[in-house]
Formats: sequence, C-alpha cells, structure tokens
Amino acid sequence: MSVFTQTHDWCAHENGVYRTTGTLRWEIGAKGSDLWVTVPVGFPFDVSIPRGLRWAFDPHDVRYLKAAALHDYAIHELDWPRVTAASLFSEALRAQGLGRLRRLVMVLAVIIWKFN
Repeated sequence: MSVFTQTHDWCAHENGVYRTTGTLRWEIGAKGSDLWVTVPVGFPFDVSIPRGLRWAFDPHDVRYLKAAALHDYAIHELDWPRVTAASLFSEALRAQGLGRLRRLVMVLAVIIWKFN
C-alpha cells in the first residue's frame, strides 16, 4: 500500500478553505515504487460534502484531508481524469484507515459529483 511522507502539521484551515502549509508527498502503488505525487506548499483544497450527507461525513474529519488534497491537486493541477484521481483518493483514504463502505461512498461521490 502507498504511504504519505508527511503525517502532521501539513495544512491549515482559513476562511472556509484548507491550504497546505507543508509539502504533502504520496507514493503511488507499493512502497518503493518511486512514483510520487507531490502537493506543494500553499495549494488550496477542500472536502466538498453535500449538506445532506454531513451527518455521516464531516468535511473537517482529519482522515479525509490528505486524500482530498491529493485528489484536488490531481484534478486541478495535473489534469488527471476524474476516475484516475478517484483511484488515488480511494488509496489515500484506505491509508488513513477508512473502511470499504465509507471509501466506496466517497469515491463514487468524487467520480459522479461535479464540484466545480
């Protein structure tokens, strides 16, 4: 399973937007693959959860933040297709300890839902 290189103090929440305060690195695939996605300092991101689902999915749950930053960076800066970015999102959520059902719901949401 892939891993993050940064585990704390990597983002801040201001005026409704999260922003990276440290570089966030994610190794794609198995450890040692040497394939990296690096989210730079200052990158803005969010956890867009429809209001009707916020009773079950807190947009400020720290377990979602790294996956959200990676997903938004892949979509907006690397121009990855939604499904490819959703795969990265799913693996990052798994690394944060989220169960299969919760990951499935969240991954389907980022594939289907047009946030922008």
